[in-house]
Parts: sequence; C-alpha cells; structure tokens
Amino acid sequence: MTEIKEKVIVIMGASSGIGEATAVKLAEQGAKVVIAARREERIKALAEQLGENVLYQTADVTNREQVQQVIDLAMTSFGRIDVLFNNAGIMPQGNLAELNYDSWQKMLDINIMGVLNGIGAVLPIMQKQQDGLIIATDSVAGHVIYPGSAVYNGTKFAVRAIMEGLRQEEREHGIRSTIVSPGMVSTELFETVGNAQLEAALKETSRVEGNSLTPEDVANAVVYAIQQPKHVAISEVLLRPAKQTV
Repeated sequence: MTEIKEKVIVIMGASSGIGEATAVKLAEQGAKVVIAARREERIKALAEQLGENVLYQTADVTNREQVQQVIDLAMTSFGRIDVLFNNAGIMPQGNLAELNYDSWQKMLDINIMGVLNGIGAVLPIMQKQQDGLIIATDSVAGHVIYPGSAVYNGTKFAVRAIMEGLRQEEREHGIRSTIVSPGMVSTELFETVGNAQLEAALKETSRVEGNSLTPEDVANAVVYAIQQPKHVAISEVLLRPAKQTV
C-alpha cells in the first residue's frame, strides 16, 4: 500500500454523494485535493471545511474549457496530478418508446463526454510524468441491462470500454485506470431519474437496511485503488448492497 498523504488528486463531481465522501476521506489522509462541480456554494463550503490542502473550481464536465481550468488549477497549485477521479453522472430512467431525446443527449454529454473531457485534459500531463491513475465512477448498470434504463446502461457500458481502452493504450506510460461500479447508493443521483414516482420508490427502497450502499462505502473503494503501488492496476471494483438482486 502506498501513502495517500501528499498525493495530488482531482475530483470531478465533488459537491455531494460519492465525490464529497471521497474528498473527505482523502483530505483526512493528507492528500492535496482539487474538487470541482457546478454548484459553487457546495464545493466552496466543502473546501473550507476540509482545510488549506483542498482547493475548489466551479466546472461543468460537459464544458471542455472548464474541465481544463480545473486541471490547470491543480498544476499551478501543486505542480503535478497523481489521480483524476471522474465522478460526475446522471441517471434518467424511461423506456426507449418515450422518445426522450433531450434526456438521452444529456446522459451522453455528462456520463460519457464528461469522462472523456477529464481524460483528455489530464492525459498529456500524466504522459509527461510517466505516472498517474485515472478513476471513473461506473455502475452495476454497466454490467447488467434492465428495462427502463437502456440509455443509462449504454453510457455505463461505454465508460467500461473507454477505461479499458485507456489502460491498454497507456500501460507503457505508467498510467493506470480503474472503474468503480457500485450498485444502489443513497445519493442525490436519485433526483436525476426524471420521474417523481420512481424517485420516491428508489428512496424508499434504499432506506431498508442492506438495500443500499452509502457514499462512504464507495469512497472506500476509490481510496483502495489509490493506495495500490504503481505496479498494481486495479481495473475494477464492483460492489453491491448485500440484498441487491441484479
């Protein structure tokens, strides 16, 4: 295991849930953390709570220039980037027959292009360093398909493919890739499903012990991947609530 202390870690999608919980755990272990999200008031408050080694930058992952500004902040402030954690995502649900093109496009832009924008911004730096770890939040939905979620499933399958391609392409440059694929997690992601009845049902299900993970559970998996020595590549951590069926 390598020490997290002094590692420079960028977290995209850090204003709540898994991203926030990960920032807290990493800061507690002495990492230098740059957090980013669209909601400035949330990340500003989190950075102030976590101390002087945590910086923040407002960014929408669909905006390439804003993502680049986050990476630039990390480099200007700390001189290197050891880890990028692409965590931003949304989970609208609905059958394909509903023809919700706007929802589909938004998922593609955030869940796929958001990951690619992060990779594109940090890759030249990590290639120059000959070292780095890129992590993405995937999902059990990137491994199994179920009705009402075909496009969301598709975006998460795409992230799996992209991150495996990244591993293969960059393995000789000292760059590793990891996806963390959780099952149900009690986060604000429920609020992106786009269906009030389904959102309420998911929240109710998640309240039953064993049906849902906490953000801290997933953050532990992220920390585990970061702690590995450079010769170890954790390609994937798949974790489910103990009672989850799929």
